[in-house]
Amino acid sequence: MSNSSDLALRRPRSLRSRIGRLFGQWGVFFRGFLEHPRMVGSIIPSSRFTIDKMLAPVRWNECKLFVEYGPGVGTFCYPVLERMRGDASLLVIDTNPLYVDYLNKTIADSRFTAVLGSAEQVEDIVRAHGHEQADYVLSGLPFSTLPDGVGPAIAAATHRVLRPGGAFLVYQFSARARDYMAKHFTRIDQGFEFWNVLPCKLFWGWKDAD
Repeated sequence: MSNSSDLALRRPRSLRSRIGRLFGQWGVFFRGFLEHPRMVGSIIPSSRFTIDKMLAPVRWNECKLFVEYGPGVGTFCYPVLERMRGDASLLVIDTNPLYVDYLNKTIADSRFTAVLGSAEQVEDIVRAHGHEQADYVLSGLPFSTLPDGVGPAIAAATHRVLRPGGAFLVYQFSARARDYMAKHFTRIDQGFEFWNVLPCKLFWGWKDAD
């Protein structure tokens, strides 16, 4: 039976563990930003307000495959997994092996897979993991700083991989992503989240049913 001194010893150790995990996540995120600043949308992860508003239109009961570009250290991954069906899948794609390795080591959920690759290759990656199409694709990639041609290629590939009725969910600090989306998505809903560092624009590009 534990006495009060045992409990006193365990509590600080637990607190140190939580603090360690927090700073470990931030450390990985910051290191990834320093190594590839043009591929990380912000030095600060998205706020819970942005997460909730961005995911609000998703019909989780109809979602079998959710794809995310540039997941970083999993800011959106955990909320997505909490909302998803038990038989659904979350497939995230990142060009930074640091993030991919971190996510695969820290997210112990059989529905989750992190893949090293480019969002331009989303069709091949989705098929390689046993799926034909995605229901939703989420992106926080900084379209305004991506190399020439990459942004338009990602928008086109995303439209092709989505099922009819699916959507491309994008959060950005600029409207550049919307310009690329508009060439493929005829219906784009827009929003804005002030409570984020920095305040960001939100876009939902819907692929209309045939």
